[in-house]
Amino acid sequence: MNASGLGLRALRQVAVKKPNALFLENLPRLAMTSNAASLQIRAASTQKLSENDAQSLLAAQRRERPVAPHLTAYDYTQTWFGASIWTRITGQTLSVSLYSFSIAYLVAPLTGWHIESATLAEAAASLPPLAFAGLKTIAAWPFFFHFANGVRHLTWDLAYGFKKETIEKTSYVVLGVSVLATLGAVFLL
Repeated sequence: MNASGLGLRALRQVAVKKPNALFLENLPRLAMTSNAASLQIRAASTQKLSENDAQSLLAAQRRERPVAPHLTAYDYTQTWFGASIWTRITGQTLSVSLYSFSIAYLVAPLTGWHIESATLAEAAASLPPLAFAGLKTIAAWPFFFHFANGVRHLTWDLAYGFKKETIEKTSYVVLGVSVLATLGAVFLL
């Protein structure tokens, strides 16, 4: 039933009742739920303001508005050093690396660079083992951390793990899993 149908039905029910029945039935309810000031009808008055008066009124209204808290109001371990911010950092690192390499690969034939797979494999093989392991770590850790914390965020989407203790524990689990997976990828592969 649409709104106009409901309104007509309500008017018909009121018309069938005796006069003022609706008002008298609702009077105690109105008295309990509202005070006398809210029952008064107030007329809105408008006045023409000069440009300076309008700007000062607007400035006064803005001073009365609530202000969102600055980042310094939050716990730094959750905003700056927590797993959430590191997920953003690793995601941006992975994205910038992917786009940089893709663009370099596309312009390589025009610039004379040799970044084919065979050239990259030969360059990696010529590195000392410690430098090669370091490069693999730099490439692998952001991937595994981002992946592990992404799984944690997916569990949050399923509404699991929102207690503060659970969030702290899973932050350490994400860090541990990412370090173990990185070490496995660097030294076992």
